[in-house]
Amino acid sequence: MSGRTDPRGTATLGTSVGAVALDNPVMTASGTSGHGTELSEYGALRDLGALVVKSLSVEPWPGNPAPRVREVDAGMLNSVGLQGPGLAAWVADDLPALEASGARVVVSIWGRTVSDYARAAELVAATAATPAGACIAAVEVNVSCPNVEDRSRMFAHSAEATARVMTATACSLQRWAKLSPNVPDVVEIATGALEGGADGLTLVNTLLGLALDIESGQPALGAGGGGLSGAAVHPVAVRAVWECRAAFPDVPIVGVGGVTSGVDAVELLVAGADAVQVGTAIFRDPRAPWKVLRQLARWCDTHATTVGQIRDAARRRAKAGRAGTVGTGDAPADPTAARVPLLNEGGRDG
Repeated sequence: MSGRTDPRGTATLGTSVGAVALDNPVMTASGTSGHGTELSEYGALRDLGALVVKSLSVEPWPGNPAPRVREVDAGMLNSVGLQGPGLAAWVADDLPALEASGARVVVSIWGRTVSDYARAAELVAATAATPAGACIAAVEVNVSCPNVEDRSRMFAHSAEATARVMTATACSLQRWAKLSPNVPDVVEIATGALEGGADGLTLVNTLLGLALDIESGQPALGAGGGGLSGAAVHPVAVRAVWECRAAFPDVPIVGVGGVTSGVDAVELLVAGADAVQVGTAIFRDPRAPWKVLRQLARWCDTHATTVGQIRDAARRRAKAGRAGTVGTGDAPADPTAARVPLLNEGGRDG
């Protein structure tokens, strides 16, 4: 995987998500670039930090009825329903081209039961141990799925259920828990993920949303509601990253949600992310991940900084906040600097 970027670029943009070293922090987001090399005609996959494939389960899954996608003012609603070929078919049909492309691959997995997740992680880890799977760097555990063993409640809405999934997926690969923003306290769920053995957090998945056909009065998507992604989600992702970085100063974090520019990526890095993912922007412009990467590099050059320095500053802020002092050098400490207002502060109620 070496040699994908020039030494200067690596020095400026290099990062890591725990034990996973990346030449740069820009990845694709699961579900937005297919299961394989679909984006390769728009840019070199090896030039991105990593490619996160669409979530896969052990068995093939047909997904939800059409229509599945609806554009909205600030992004997109989708109800694709985790359609996929199953892991065995993916290994046979898509993985060889990914390995040949030089991409670093993160495999997103999902399941309807804890044992489904365990089987998926086991299969991915076994594949990664073969020459054909040498490009696989990590597993992203998508816990935003209905738990059929608990009245179809989302795993990601329960710290205990999230912990059980992460415990069950223990394997030789690094595991990132992809969490939902549709909870009262994302830090509580993140705590469950980490107690279950997660090596890192991916923040965040989509918000719950609904669009109606105003003529019929019925939902516009075939399955009813859907997941809202795009620009509208970006401030939610920034807050989740900020809160989890404050709570867990040293835990690896990947920020995702509404990244359409280098500035968006910088904001998530400043909030505390080690890397970012570009998702919905790809549907409008398949070259978006490379555009974000170029803009991020220019921003770092203009500000005479590096991704590593931004990350280090976020960790210092978090550690100082936990100690009750925020500030560096000779500047006076500001004990309110790391605090985010509660939901009922600053305008929600008046």
